[in-house]
Amino acid sequence: MAQPRQSRALIIVNTKFCSSNGAVVLETRKGARREAEELSRVLSHLNYTVKLMYNKTAKEIEDLYRQECCCEHGEYFVTIISSHGKEGIVFGCDVEPVKLTRIFQILSLEDCPVLTKIPKIFFIQACQGENFDLGVAVECDSRQAEPEREPDSFSICLALPPQTVVMFACSPGYVAFLNVSGSMFLQALLTVLKGEERHLALNRLLTRINWQVACCCQARGTYEGCKEMPCFITNLLQEVFPFSAR
Repeated sequence: MAQPRQSRALIIVNTKFCSSNGAVVLETRKGARREAEELSRVLSHLNYTVKLMYNKTAKEIEDLYRQECCCEHGEYFVTIISSHGKEGIVFGCDVEPVKLTRIFQILSLEDCPVLTKIPKIFFIQACQGENFDLGVAVECDSRQAEPEREPDSFSICLALPPQTVVMFACSPGYVAFLNVSGSMFLQALLTVLKGEERHLALNRLLTRINWQVACCCQARGTYEGCKEMPCFITNLLQEVFPFSAR
């Protein structure tokens, strides 16, 4: 009997950023490479074929997703993008923006029928703005109301291909933290994937990551005490167990 195809994982990590004239305009992301290597090892152990790519331009990032449309896939497609960013955008190492809606379009029904029926799971480690999350004192009965943000565009939700989950390191408008030891978000993902929680249904697993980051992590040094709140959106139609292979 033929062996089932392995699920695939694509990890894209940008650590160094230079514009077309060679100027360094965004900070080097120390700690991101080591974290990515560990994620690659863990996903390989969970029976994924992993493609790990470093320092890709905006065009190269789009090309990597086009290539996935031509690959043979197993039950799931997992992808992790770790880079600088802002709301709805990640940056290539050439400091050119890549709209997430563009990546979703590449993986859409029309352009990528091979991936239409299988769950596609995104983890996005990138800032979604410039605000700092100071956290919430949960023991208080009330607190000063925060200024209302302008209503967010629903473009990302509307652009999701069928059977897709996207989890962001932070809420829209806020920064995501990274230091030499790694990021709050992807370190929490690693903790879950290495433990028994990896056997949970995906929606429960992602909620555990939310709790881990929100309740057990905070920034140190210059941004001492600042928090981070991951969030996810999904249009899955059933429970899935993408990390329960072993």
